[in-house]
Amino acid sequence: MADLMKGKRGLVMGVANERSIAWGIARAMAAEGAELAFTYQGEAFGKRVEPLAASVGSSFLVDVDVTDDASMDLAFGRLKDEWGSLDFVVHAIAFSDKHELAGRFINTSRDNFRNSLTISCYSFIDVARRASELMPQGGTLLTLTYQGSNKVTPYYNVMGVAKAALESAVRYLANDLGPQQIRVNAVSPGPMKTLAGAAIAGARNTYRHSDTNAPLRSNATLEAVGGTAVWLASDYGACTTGEIVHVDGGYHILGMPQPENI
Repeated sequence: MADLMKGKRGLVMGVANERSIAWGIARAMAAEGAELAFTYQGEAFGKRVEPLAASVGSSFLVDVDVTDDASMDLAFGRLKDEWGSLDFVVHAIAFSDKHELAGRFINTSRDNFRNSLTISCYSFIDVARRASELMPQGGTLLTLTYQGSNKVTPYYNVMGVAKAALESAVRYLANDLGPQQIRVNAVSPGPMKTLAGAAIAGARNTYRHSDTNAPLRSNATLEAVGGTAVWLASDYGACTTGEIVHVDGGYHILGMPQPENI
């Protein structure tokens, strides 16, 4: 390791278990010398996150509900009190009713649309506003997206719309926060075997399809996604902002499956 993140402090939001993309990023950040704090929502997730945080030398855990202003105030207030400042935030939070992902997009309910956009997109804007106040020397904000934002993807439905909004938010935030030397980017992995992904109908078929058709004939690994996040948050990413960085074996460049799979 090259200590690319030595001396940097960051908040990781959205770790569910050891297969979470957020955990892959956290592990890579810690291996490069970063000091980490973690959020979780509710006691059950707290019990999962605590041993993972401990394995990278962190005992700084904060229970937060991104849909509740008071909860967010307490979380970022604690970060300010204990650390004073932040160098980076990893936002890996998204949600939609899985039952509405399996049907037709046209049947998306008003409540689920509102909830999906609030948790999957607005929460990043809210986090960015609060975190930027703790970045007087600049910093990095990272979120996670998926190519269902710009291409119709089976079983993704309203999450595709939410991710499209999130990617647009990345660009607007990058422009807003650029004068403060705060960089804002999104990492876009292909299908991965995560707890969130397992909730999507047809996930196994999607995973196999991209794994056998991507130019590199493989899906992303947690290590690859983590390494990309390290680059973006390290000093080597100093001039990169407003980007959607694909880590998907090149699948996003294809117009059709590989000849052997047609």
